[in-house]
Amino acid sequence: MSAGPEPRNRRGRPRLGEEEGRRTAILEAAFAELAERGYTAATMLGIARRAGASKETLYSRFGDKRGLFAELIRHQAEQTNARAATALARDLPPREALTGFATGLLRLLLGPRSVAINRAAITAPELAETLLEQGRHTTGPMVARYLADLAADGVLAIDDPEDAFRLLYGLVVADSQIRVLLGELPPTDLDRRARTAVDRFLTLTAGAHLDRAD
Repeated sequence: MSAGPEPRNRRGRPRLGEEEGRRTAILEAAFAELAERGYTAATMLGIARRAGASKETLYSRFGDKRGLFAELIRHQAEQTNARAATALARDLPPREALTGFATGLLRLLLGPRSVAINRAAITAPELAETLLEQGRHTTGPMVARYLADLAADGVLAIDDPEDAFRLLYGLVVADSQIRVLLGELPPTDLDRRARTAVDRFLTLTAGAHLDRAD
């Protein structure tokens, strides 16, 4: 006997995939509103119209504008940290892993989504706190742990993995992020910048002996 069609969710609730799709649509609408109007001028009504949703739906899901943009930051950070973790997979040669991380970091920080979010955080301290928590304060320890593992394996000669991360970050990002935030076009040679930064980092941390083909 056929089991028949799968029953609909009770109370008409959307399935998990539909729910995630709606959330993504709202967050994409929030980014579009942010990029076009800035955080101060962005409105829940404007976002709702872009997303094809009601303003009441946005308030019920996210609480207020601050909550919605905090969720946008968390969503962006989740994707970023997942990519960083993949780049730093332990089965990759260290130079390759660090270069992959550096390239991804530059593409992230200099991309339009990150620029819009960082500009919003500059004008809204409550968003800056979320950005730091989900971004730097999550990614930094992840990379520091990876560098600590390299030091334990005798690959790097470093005393403080967090200091080593700050060195790597400074070499990779330099002044490029602040210049883009101030209105300059992002550089186009990101791969070269990433490779150069990692080469310098490995030289400074006694890792220059790593073969480029390792």
